[in-house]
Amino acid sequence: MSTVNPQPLWQPDPERIARAQVTQFQAWAAEHHGAPAEGGYAALHRWSVDEPDTFWKAVTEWFDVRFSTPYARVLGDRSMPGAQWFPGATLNYAEHALRAHATRADEPALLYVDETHESRPVTWSELRRQVGSLAAELRALGVRPGDRVSGYLPNIPQAVVALLATAAVGGVWTSCAPDFGARSVLDRFQQVEPVVLFTVDGYRYGGKEHDRRATVAELRRELPTLRAVVHIPLLGTEAPEGALDWSALTTADTEPVFEQVPFGHPLWVLYSSGTTGLPKAIVQSQGGILVEHLKQLALHCDLGPKDRFFWYTSTGWMMWNFLVSGLLTGTTVVLYDGSPGYPDTGAQWRIAERTGATLYGTSAAYVMACRKADVHPARDFDLSRVQCVATTGSPLPPDGFRWLHDEFAESGADLWIASVSGGTDVCSCFAGAVPTLPVHIGELQAPGLGTDLQSWDPSGKPLIDEVGELVVTNPMPSMPIHFWNDPDGSRYHDSYFDTYPGVWRHGDWITITSRGSVVIHGRSDSTLNRQGVRMGSADIYEAVERLPEIKESLVVGIEQPDGGYWMPLFVHLNPGATLDDALLGRIKQTIREHLSPRHVPDEVIEVPGIPHTLTGKRIEVPVKRLLQGTALEKAVNPGSIDNLDLLHLYEDLARKRA
Repeated sequence: MSTVNPQPLWQPDPERIARAQVTQFQAWAAEHHGAPAEGGYAALHRWSVDEPDTFWKAVTEWFDVRFSTPYARVLGDRSMPGAQWFPGATLNYAEHALRAHATRADEPALLYVDETHESRPVTWSELRRQVGSLAAELRALGVRPGDRVSGYLPNIPQAVVALLATAAVGGVWTSCAPDFGARSVLDRFQQVEPVVLFTVDGYRYGGKEHDRRATVAELRRELPTLRAVVHIPLLGTEAPEGALDWSALTTADTEPVFEQVPFGHPLWVLYSSGTTGLPKAIVQSQGGILVEHLKQLALHCDLGPKDRFFWYTSTGWMMWNFLVSGLLTGTTVVLYDGSPGYPDTGAQWRIAERTGATLYGTSAAYVMACRKADVHPARDFDLSRVQCVATTGSPLPPDGFRWLHDEFAESGADLWIASVSGGTDVCSCFAGAVPTLPVHIGELQAPGLGTDLQSWDPSGKPLIDEVGELVVTNPMPSMPIHFWNDPDGSRYHDSYFDTYPGVWRHGDWITITSRGSVVIHGRSDSTLNRQGVRMGSADIYEAVERLPEIKESLVVGIEQPDGGYWMPLFVHLNPGATLDDALLGRIKQTIREHLSPRHVPDEVIEVPGIPHTLTGKRIEVPVKRLLQGTALEKAVNPGSIDNLDLLHLYEDLARKRA
């Protein structure tokens, strides 16, 4: 792999390397903690995984993490799962997120942009005041440490305030985007039994208003644990009966009180895609997220108080939580609520221009869409402040690297392209941005500090320059503390640790090259990943198979060589049914309304039957591999299938598409 692109696409100049925070951290850690002074990033990374206690202690000192009670040691029990980080320590995530207020009260903490593309600032002092007011109101409503607070909200400042106020009182935040249908939201929120629900009356997307009041009413009916519902009138409607109005809770001038909670106290719940049933409710800790995000945002993304951080995301994706954590580094965070391509494909670049973004993050799919649509970002927009364009959601294809580089090079810009890869499961990156390393086409620069990332074969042997399973062999602070409603930890264990005991297996195919860079090849499981928003096939089946004509279905998502993503839905119809335009329309409408518009299939294909394992499970991964061109004998163990003849259809389809 490493011989394909021997010449880097981009190389940081000596000045950029010298001023990078990771360079300064390494020099300081060498002086104070025995880190290697020579050998650059590779030596620092080796030290960070060989000496995790010393490395993470150094991180907390470098970033002046405020422990209100001291820790006994960095890592108590270091087994996976179950590692104990900083036992004895107490702190508060929200307190750290608002610290820049002390020096930059009147500067913008947030820049909010909607589809008008005009930006509206929220200063650090105003953000702190609203968080203080709302935190006091949450306490008055009886919200106590450990209580869950939920948001059915778009990417708006109120969502940030609600998250930080929840963290300030020691509550546990959880959110879904308002384009999720009621069933998708309830599958998530019902598991965690929230006591407060923040909602909007609707949202704007693609130039249209989408009224969500009926969905909100259904959520209220189906969430019996709610003590309060808070109405945010994004479309200007009155608060429904029994709901509180946002403005009434956020007008007081109240100094925030930050509950000091144990390092491992839950901060938020994120959700997996639900491939095999209900989405996993992934719980991450206040301290774990704090130190992991400080490391990731400052040392890897090189963000600080002079930066503006824009990532296109929604509140239903972990990148929103990651974006909000930009506040930890004193960075101004750009919130965009709207369609990624409205009024035209260049929309996100226009927002980057208007907000003066220095780091702009998007999806690989958006980059490729711009390339196909003949968008010329650096020519048509003033992107002189953009230092880095980062991508995630799916691997950025080689053509995407070349296109970005060439577009900016034509205008004389020295663009750092950071393709990053991580997961909801850790709310961070396993590999990606390093400001001091070269960028090679199609490759992520390096594994993250403190992350012992490896590629393993089925027997657990590490591989170099060969495709293997993405594994992490040491604990990371932001790994889940547990899953909600998983009392014996079996679901957590089975999700990551059943293949290689004591080692995290993530479910991606990767190559670690001999020069230390990383290539991601997509999922080794059957998660559907559309524009970075993951959803499980089980969600699709539940919705589609409610239709009386459909006996059974099978859906797969396939990364395309050109950076696209093909998601076909195969349907086995009941006797007498036909796949006509009317049924096709109802299938798409059902998925759009009940799940998400992003997960409407690209094609619906009728098949004579759905293949299963001998125990009755639909076989998604082998079908995906067949459609990617893998030979039948390599894609599946024939002895494990109930009807091998059904697989020839997918072989034929792959041949036709090729």
